[in-house]
Amino acid sequence: MGSASSSYRVIYLDVDGRIQKVVFSRFCSPCDIKELLCTALSVPRNTNLSLLDSSGAMVSIDPTMPHNTERSPYRVVPMTGGQLADKEELFQNVLTQVAEQFSRAFKINELKTEVTNRLAMLEKRVELEGMKVVEIEKCRNDIKKLREEMASRNNSNFLEDNKKLTPRRDVPSYPKMLSCLEHMYHDLGLVKDFNINPITLKRWLLCIHDNYRNNPFHNFRHCFCVTQMMYSMICLCSLKEKFTQVDILILMTAAVCHDLDHPGFNNTYQINARTELAVRYNDISPLENHHCAVAFQIFSQPDCNIFSNFDPEAFKQIRQGTITLILATDMARHGEILDSFKQKVDNFDYTDEEHVTCLKMVLIKCCDISNEVRPMEVAEPWVDCLLEEYFMQSDREKAEGLPVAPFMDREKVTKPTAQIGFIKFVLIPMFETVMKLFPQIEEAMVQPLRESRDRYEELKQIDDAMNEVQKKKSENLTMGGKKK
Repeated sequence: MGSASSSYRVIYLDVDGRIQKVVFSRFCSPCDIKELLCTALSVPRNTNLSLLDSSGAMVSIDPTMPHNTERSPYRVVPMTGGQLADKEELFQNVLTQVAEQFSRAFKINELKTEVTNRLAMLEKRVELEGMKVVEIEKCRNDIKKLREEMASRNNSNFLEDNKKLTPRRDVPSYPKMLSCLEHMYHDLGLVKDFNINPITLKRWLLCIHDNYRNNPFHNFRHCFCVTQMMYSMICLCSLKEKFTQVDILILMTAAVCHDLDHPGFNNTYQINARTELAVRYNDISPLENHHCAVAFQIFSQPDCNIFSNFDPEAFKQIRQGTITLILATDMARHGEILDSFKQKVDNFDYTDEEHVTCLKMVLIKCCDISNEVRPMEVAEPWVDCLLEEYFMQSDREKAEGLPVAPFMDREKVTKPTAQIGFIKFVLIPMFETVMKLFPQIEEAMVQPLRESRDRYEELKQIDDAMNEVQKKKSENLTMGGKKK
């Protein structure tokens, strides 16, 4: 269990020749840190600031900013209107230069069109975000990543044979994921119907992105996949005709927030290792409770509160609904939730609040573990990512003398053995139960699960046959050695 001090960061500022110490939580948003800096400078909280290190280089104002010491304090410079205009002009010049370089370097029309569209998207984002310094830095990083990506494509024919490519997933890269999530909220009518400020929606999604850790599996890409699957089910099952818009908002928002700040080690580890989260939540769904807490810490920031136009009673309903769904993603409750839904599905009543809540819980559970619904070439790399995270946990459990689950032990589990039981006894029964209510998901979702089960069973048979051959070879070698 980490110490409490590890949750805090310390930086030193040079304020008019005197050293000012600033302490903040690593869970703080950039807006919170900026307000602390404004307080240290005794300037209005909405003042735009620039943070410079001892060499004069600009430092991004966020929880990951580098440590410094009293001997090398940061300088905080309030930004005037003229300086911001200069920043805008400089950034536009950078965009122009990048576009010209792309035009000279790449002659393929398709790539040229893609670059133009993506740069236009970045320019629009900067304009809508009011040209904040932090967001300018984000856009510059995006452009750098874009140039590297295009360069790697141009040189793809010259890759060395032993170089591994990143596993393919049907997930766009950042910032396309953010744009897609934003589109979903607009397309479902949530922005219009609830008068959500589009700029606040952008800031909220950026903050959500920043609060997902870089785990092999439980990361922002997983968040995007789960939300995209929820959006697909809402459309495929015509849920807007059956649910209220508040229900749709709860479904989408819970999907976005459901794994916030996931540490990469599951509830079993948290409880067995007696971590801070397990102690805080009394061993009851510690991770899911933490995801909820982080979600509403983000909503508590005015710049990220997409519910700011809701009255207290409506916000209470949204909060309770979102918490209920996120807590339902704890797999320890799988049997309880599915059994409850099975009792209701044959006589389902959309006017019964208990029925609707149970259905929403099952829907987010389906989306959370829906990778095998996707095509094989998309789903299989996610299995590799999940196993990598499992093996990291089991290695740590062994090192700490904690119990190790067989399905997480790198010495015992294979990809087929990991997936067959999960697909047969968890995924297919749950999706087939939902299919009773929405027959239209059979072709798009249930049939791919059956095909995935069959494929992994074939792989297991091949693995078993190869193991048997290897076993006989070993036995023959042993017998031969004894005869000599």
